[in-house]
Amino acid sequence: MKRNILVVLLFWLLILQACGQNKENQTAKKMGKNFEVKKTEQEWQHCLSPEQYRVLRLKGTERAFTGKFYKHNEKGIYICAGCGNELFKSETKFDSGTGWPSYYDAIPGAVVLETDYSYGMIRTEVLCAKCGGHLGHVFDDGPQPTGLRYCINSVSLDFKKQ
Repeated sequence: MKRNILVVLLFWLLILQACGQNKENQTAKKMGKNFEVKKTEQEWQHCLSPEQYRVLRLKGTERAFTGKFYKHNEKGIYICAGCGNELFKSETKFDSGTGWPSYYDAIPGAVVLETDYSYGMIRTEVLCAKCGGHLGHVFDDGPQPTGLRYCINSVSLDFKKQ
């Protein structure tokens, strides 16, 4: 009986993952319509690493606790790895314990928020306002003064030291 339940759960997880990946591929082709920086998929693949392309353009996610900016504490500005747009000030970074760099606020006008229905969940996706690159998601369980937690993939970011 337990084995049958496990098989059914595994089956549903695979279906949800496949649906999410299909949406990711369709969305990547639509991205760039209303953004200042517009490139073909070939141009993005040429200027981004395979992992950056998978996350920024195909809306993937890096594994938790593996990103280069997870434990990063230097002073400066976190910028979009796709276009260099300034996104987050180091002063807004905090340790959320989730395994991804987290910020309680974005630089005004730097990001665009969209509803994300992938993987059977409803979340708020964070996109770069300049190139439309997928950065991560924002949640309402962060610290004051905003109460927000921008949970961002390190691979979507670069850093400019102050």
